[in-house]
Amino acid sequence: MKTLKIFGIIFAIVLIANVSAFAQKITGLQVIEKVYNRPIGNDMTADLTMILINSSGNKRVRKIKQFSRDFGKVEKKIMFFVAPADVKNTSFMNWSYEEEGKDDDQWIYLPALKKIKRISSDSKSDYFMGSDFTYDDLGDRKPTDDIHKILREEKLNGEDCYVIESIPKDKDYMYSKTITWVIKDKWIGLKKDFYDEDGEYLKTLTVDKYQNINGFLIITHTTMNNLQKKHKTIMELTNVKINTGIPKSKFTERMMMRGI
Repeated sequence: MKTLKIFGIIFAIVLIANVSAFAQKITGLQVIEKVYNRPIGNDMTADLTMILINSSGNKRVRKIKQFSRDFGKVEKKIMFFVAPADVKNTSFMNWSYEEEGKDDDQWIYLPALKKIKRISSDSKSDYFMGSDFTYDDLGDRKPTDDIHKILREEKLNGEDCYVIESIPKDKDYMYSKTITWVIKDKWIGLKKDFYDEDGEYLKTLTVDKYQNINGFLIITHTTMNNLQKKHKTIMELTNVKINTGIPKSKFTERMMMRGI
């Protein structure tokens, strides 16, 4: 009887432990929230090289200076094109808000027109400066904008990942769903597949390189491969500097027109 009682106690302990572990299992939303909230410093300055490659393998290279700063309730980013000559002095600014339901504000300055254009919600599905990134891709999508589900766990490029399916709550959104491979504990989206409004596979974003800079994991090299357009865009960050104290005045329409 004592033996049976001991086995009964052990079984109960194991059962409680299993129930506890199940209750603590991470959800798809929590994974995406960890990606969204991964610390990258209060501000960042970097040189960005954008390489556009068409189906024939021909390349166009664009050089950009980029600044970003977190102001708490709003995160601001501005980029200035410095080369080649046909896009020089073009600038783009994005403000992402912490407030739920508040969309990003975006502006682009076109020097040939000497005019700042605000990007409307209807234009956010347009591709940015001939790249494979839409204006919406350059913004800051909130985790609560989608319904997230963990499909499975698997290794990708030697990293243990959660594979997350995200379906937008807005049925009119430009993507019907995305699938993201998120590195456990690092909370970096290592790969992201995009599906168009008709549910067809559209493009894939891959993180080719990330670095530890001043204690922060910073993504420094990505490739967006658009299968439907047979076109790809490579983005490479260099000369990354974090927490240098970028002034608030950097993120204004006046600065967009003035340049770096």
